[in-house]
Amino acid sequence: MNIALWTVTGLLATAYFLGGSLKLIMPKEKIAAFGHSSAWVEDFPAAGVKAIGALEMLGALGMVLPAVLDIAPGLVPVAATGLALIMVGAAALRLRRREFVVMGVDLVYLALIVFVAWGRY
Repeated sequence: MNIALWTVTGLLATAYFLGGSLKLIMPKEKIAAFGHSSAWVEDFPAAGVKAIGALEMLGALGMVLPAVLDIAPGLVPVAATGLALIMVGAAALRLRRREFVVMGVDLVYLALIVFVAWGRY
């Protein structure tokens, strides 16, 4: 079980760290140009997109560093829960925008994050 948790945690942390860093670095207009799955940025101000990116990066670091460094490993499920809340918001936004196919991807991420949070609590 521990190997599965570490594998999923590593993949999620990588995805969220890279995705969050892109949201921090790239202008909102460039993100929107990625296509249909990135059209959600139109609903947020530039500072909001950057805030989401920063939270994703912090969540990614929070899922890995406390456990690796063995300093406050209880923060791992807290970070995973925070990312789960972000994904609930993402799924709700997709539902409102009627982007059902992309919402499915958000729900898969949510399920994986809940697995990590449950496994680490």
